[in-house]
Amino acid sequence: MGELRLRAVSRTQGNNTDLKSGEVSAASFGLDFEEVPVLVQAFRRMVRELRYDVCEMAFTTYLCAKAHGTPFTALPIFLVRDLHHRAILHDRRGPVTSPSQLAGRRVGVNRGYTVTTGVWARAILQAEYGLDLDAVTWVRSDEEHVAAYRPPANVEDLPPDHDLADRLLDGDVAAVVGGLRTDDPNVVPLLPDAQEAGFAALAERGLYPINHLVVVRDEVLADHPSVAAELFEAFAESKRRYVSRLAHDEIVDPSATDRMHRRVMEITGEDPLPYGIAPNRAMIDELLGHALHQRILARPLAVDELFAAGTHDLVG
Repeated sequence: MGELRLRAVSRTQGNNTDLKSGEVSAASFGLDFEEVPVLVQAFRRMVRELRYDVCEMAFTTYLCAKAHGTPFTALPIFLVRDLHHRAILHDRRGPVTSPSQLAGRRVGVNRGYTVTTGVWARAILQAEYGLDLDAVTWVRSDEEHVAAYRPPANVEDLPPDHDLADRLLDGDVAAVVGGLRTDDPNVVPLLPDAQEAGFAALAERGLYPINHLVVVRDEVLADHPSVAAELFEAFAESKRRYVSRLAHDEIVDPSATDRMHRRVMEITGEDPLPYGIAPNRAMIDELLGHALHQRILARPLAVDELFAAGTHDLVG
């Protein structure tokens, strides 16, 4: 019998570089990585078609898919984290100068309402600035990855052929959460000193949002039970090598993400990308709470049902 080969997608980044290059590998199977330049397209293919065996996935997309019965299960491999204070943008020439002024207005959401960055950004507006999220009309620029999901009544669709950046600049929406493609210098973060506010929230209350994890088709997990733990260890070993390079200042031409990870290390004194449920339980529980409050989930989900058997006690 030939070696088991799993079709995989994960955007190349510091913590998975050694795994994708073959410097790190699993003992009993191989990974055939497919490059998908726009990673969110892989999310949609996985959710709707189960296109891959192993796939990087946005956390709230996974929560939504799991709640709708999609047959894949996550491993507690948290590939991407970010600080989202700077993800809330406005036109500095417009009437809105503070988060409280978003109540009663329309706010754009880049892509779907369930996009993880949008969930965390809305949570920041609520938790730190007291914004009533139900008092805002959220205008999404794309459909959800999970086609069966139905958003709450205060979510609207951007009309076809409209551009979210244009709608911000013409005042149709008062702000936008999530990435926005525009070169207009007047489009800036709504929150003051947004980048430093993110680091302050990390230092003061441990807010270190998780964005992406890894999912595996349930059929693969059922047929090959050892895959979950082996895959976890392979990703973890690749990440440990990256963190060592960060700690020893061995990364040539560090990216903005590398610099963020270094700053997180300085603030926390710890691994900036811990894998496993235990070291991430606070952020997992917090995101589950936000997903429930923002009506992405209709019922609470237990952590044990989210992650594959054999990975619940792993830490890497």
